[in-house]
Amino acid sequence: MPEASREAKRHEAGEALTEFILSMFRANNVTLTWGDRLVAPFGLTSARWQILGAIAFADRAQPVAWLARDLGANRQNVQRIVNDLEKEGLVGFEANPHHRRAQLVVLTEKGQRTYDAAIAAYEPQVNRLAESLSLDDIKAAHRVMAVLREKLEGENEPDKQGIAR
Repeated sequence: MPEASREAKRHEAGEALTEFILSMFRANNVTLTWGDRLVAPFGLTSARWQILGAIAFADRAQPVAWLARDLGANRQNVQRIVNDLEKEGLVGFEANPHHRRAQLVVLTEKGQRTYDAAIAAYEPQVNRLAESLSLDDIKAAHRVMAVLREKLEGENEPDKQGIAR
């Protein structure tokens, strides 16, 4: 499709949102690389760290499917990472009183120590990154991302015929 035709169909807000989404993709990629470097000394990747964080911050032990839902991630990918974390002694499984097969995932003492060490490395770095940003700008960006995520989640929910909108 010629460039002029595509631009003529996109509203100004749509164009601005496209630029935001492209920046968000780029920011996600460099954030994951940054996170991987930050937590590598603890034997973690950004993905493993994210899952440990979801487990650490959950109100109670949860099965993999719930962790995946809360992270907005694919259940099979979360299961694979949780299995790797379990092999390394960072998480364990407990019986789930509500479901025989869906065990609950819990941090082990080693997992808690590893997570705490990663957070101790993260905090001064995130504070350094935040220095040149205003609190209002950070909160506004968070609001935009939260609304966008909510809208996209609604788009991805199947309708009554099982078709994503």
